[in-house]
Amino acid sequence: MIAVDWGTSRLRAYRLDAAGTILEQRRSDDGATACRGRHAETLRACIDDWDEELVLLCGMVGSRHGWQEVPYVACPAGIDALAAALCGGEAARLPARRLWLVPGMADRRSAHPGDTMRGEESQVLALLERLGGGRHAICLPGTHSKWVAADDGRIASIATAMTGELFDLLRRHGTLAELAPTGTGHNGIGTATAETEAFDRGLRDSAAGGGLLHHLFGARAQVLFEGLLPQHLASYLSGLLIGHEVRSLLPACAPAAGAPLHLVGNEGLLDAYARAFAALGVDTRRHSEQLAADGLYLLARRRGLA
Repeated sequence: MIAVDWGTSRLRAYRLDAAGTILEQRRSDDGATACRGRHAETLRACIDDWDEELVLLCGMVGSRHGWQEVPYVACPAGIDALAAALCGGEAARLPARRLWLVPGMADRRSAHPGDTMRGEESQVLALLERLGGGRHAICLPGTHSKWVAADDGRIASIATAMTGELFDLLRRHGTLAELAPTGTGHNGIGTATAETEAFDRGLRDSAAGGGLLHHLFGARAQVLFEGLLPQHLASYLSGLLIGHEVRSLLPACAPAAGAPLHLVGNEGLLDAYARAFAALGVDTRRHSEQLAADGLYLLARRRGLA
């Protein structure tokens, strides 16, 4: 089968064997919400020379701004509910394929007006399969970072922070963007010692009073008066934003006593988040974003498609 994790900003496709092992993988920057009716052509260009018939897709491709909207499954829910809600895809323009789309998940109980996710549920289901029963706390950093509390194999609650998107907006537009040199933006720690120090400085400042909006303008003052170099502003902002996210959402999604918090995503972001959690004394375990392929395989098997 072919497993496709198609989010807002990129497409990741995995070719799997009968046991779910990844044989080959590809990625592109053709986000699901930017294709504007070209989803069939975009997918065909990515997987055309793969001959597997079954294609399972998760992520924003199943949103109202994607290819075909698939209704949300309400929390709490596990793999059985997600598998039962898989939706057959419109395959007229991909006649040699069997397309199935994974529903997103909605949490309307824990906060007003509620929360949602699409794509991350497949990663979480694969991780829960490995971890077994009990309570688990999971953070999936990204453009929209997801925090998930799971109980006995079911996703119990969801919380989202628009940390990555806000970082990108601040680096491209407005007062702070005018201070930093072009090309110095990254939502992570950075590789130079000075970048790491700026990131840590942002983490520390996120604990001060005044709130995020005040701290963001304070970043300008840091450059003007406190010796923060413009080329290190991006690292400082990354630390500040991640620090605020972790401090605000950790209390409601903390791991059980003695258990680690699980991080899922790309290595650059996981480095940054692990550093933030370590500063708060929280142990973490890292897992690859390729969990999406494992989750899609599990869903296909549970539905009887593969």
